[in-house]
Amino acid sequence: MGSSALAPQIHPTAVVDPAAQIDGGVSIGPYAVIGPEVRIGSGTSIGPHVVLDGRVRLGRDNKIFAGACIGQEPQDLKYRGAPTEVVIGNQNTIRECVTINRGTNEGEITRIGDRNLLMAYCHLGHQCELANDIIMSNAIQVAGHVVIEDRAVIGGCLGIHQFVHIGRMAMVGGMTRVDRDVPPFCLVEGHPGRVRGLNRVGLRRSGFAEQHEGREMRQLQEIWSLLYRSEHVIAEGLKLARAQELLPAAEHLCSFLEGSLTKGRRGPMPAASR
Repeated sequence: MGSSALAPQIHPTAVVDPAAQIDGGVSIGPYAVIGPEVRIGSGTSIGPHVVLDGRVRLGRDNKIFAGACIGQEPQDLKYRGAPTEVVIGNQNTIRECVTINRGTNEGEITRIGDRNLLMAYCHLGHQCELANDIIMSNAIQVAGHVVIEDRAVIGGCLGIHQFVHIGRMAMVGGMTRVDRDVPPFCLVEGHPGRVRGLNRVGLRRSGFAEQHEGREMRQLQEIWSLLYRSEHVIAEGLKLARAQELLPAAEHLCSFLEGSLTKGRRGPMPAASR
């Protein structure tokens, strides 16, 4: 057990291995199971029937709700018992029955940043990487090796194909089939998913549209139109976009798409036909 002036509160029916490191201010609910290689940061709340198994590192002030299972073996036939990890940051909310699997091969990590909300019945496969301030609605099934950038919002009841990347401040509509990379700042929806335009509501709510007297938003719209609404394919549009000085948002959009076009990536999600 970890040491602190504020002792952890552990329900008498919880099963906590003596080797687990539990910091001060942690609460562990009824019938939770905490394995020997688990570390739980201060102020974190572990709900009833939660299972933390394998190498799991939880930061401070997280809320883990009933029935969540974190750190168990990956659902990967290549797994041979390597000591892989799940690493979770601070102030995340992980709702009922969420499952988060650890990595497959030695040194591989499933990683979650800070202040994310994973609603009930979400699943994160091996080696997923979530950044910060992401909202994932109910029953999202995320295959292995998926990367999700800051402040993405993902609607419920959908699947995300392995190796897909979802960009910063993207919005994915509920029940979308996500089998290609989702560009940052974009709104995607459909079966299969298609880019519908910029995520204007999210950009406006974030205050982004007012930054730099609106110049950054105007340029982002111009570059998006060049990439998705001109006669040029995306690769040609990116070359034309690079001929001008790009502000940070347009720069990130272009860099993301350039990476998406490289070998080993899923490729960018196409736009819906007009």
